[in-house]
Amino acid sequence: MKSVVIIPTYNELNNIQRLIPELLKMYPDTDILVVDDNSPDGTGQYVKDFGEKDPRVHVLQRAGKMGLGTAYVAGFKYMIEQKYDLAFQMDADFSHDPRVIKKFKEKAGDYDLIIGSRYVCGVNVINWPMQRLLLSYFANKYTKIITGLPLQDATGGFKCFKREVLEAIDLDNIHSNGYSFQIEMNFKAWKKGFKLYEVPIVFTDRVEGTSKMSKKIVREAITMVWKLRIRSILGILR
Repeated sequence: MKSVVIIPTYNELNNIQRLIPELLKMYPDTDILVVDDNSPDGTGQYVKDFGEKDPRVHVLQRAGKMGLGTAYVAGFKYMIEQKYDLAFQMDADFSHDPRVIKKFKEKAGDYDLIIGSRYVCGVNVINWPMQRLLLSYFANKYTKIITGLPLQDATGGFKCFKREVLEAIDLDNIHSNGYSFQIEMNFKAWKKGFKLYEVPIVFTDRVEGTSKMSKKIVREAITMVWKLRIRSILGILR
């Protein structure tokens, strides 16, 4: 199946210089789309220059820092327009092991949305402070209780979507822009009847760059799960 890896970036030059060649070597039949938010360190320009030499590499350069959710929405729309069959989403910082994409591809014949899960087989997170780990773990428990979403890891960002899932979701009506974006996409796919599957992964915290986590992102996630449940009950979820 025709596939593309979507990678949102902001000041990820050191990481993207390593990640793109590695992905191309491991998956020569898969394209790469970097959605860059006008990184001051030149990430977008580097990808643009790389793409001029290799047609498998593409970049969407945005005017400024617009957030994770809108970056993925832009990438998903590109994926639909270019008629890819699968879209893999991952971080640029090697916290997501590129080798797992092979497992995603293996499951894509039977499932519509495959999620790289840190918690489906115990707790598999390396180098996180205990406070951050507990926040993530219990946020997922909270999400499952409030929404009923049958996932152990609803907030992870390493995933594979079939095009049919993204076409069925109203991407112009996505309300979240932080890490709650992951919850919203998972919930809407599940409510539309698509088959979800969790692949166990080991998440290793970034070495290069800085985390995008903030109190605002946490607050958005806390309220988003209630909004999703209420919209679902009222039948206005799109």
